[in-house]
Amino acid sequence: MAERDPDTIKQEIDQARDQLASTVDSLAERANPRRIAEDLRVRVITFVKKPVVAISLAGLGAVVVVVAVRRIRNR
Repeated sequence: MAERDPDTIKQEIDQARDQLASTVDSLAERANPRRIAEDLRVRVITFVKKPVVAISLAGLGAVVVVVAVRRIRNR
């Protein structure tokens, strides 16, 4: 095995440490609960704003109101 220069070894260790720190920071950001919740909120809002979904939810809301009014009147 060829001997390596100590300065070269130190540089390689420093470079590996920097890459590891960058990877850990990236994983910490991706696993952040607030970021995950915000991403989910944005996805849900985007999904609900689709015309087909919005119309379906409006129809479902109307059915719920009609059923609630009938139950109140039949008491």
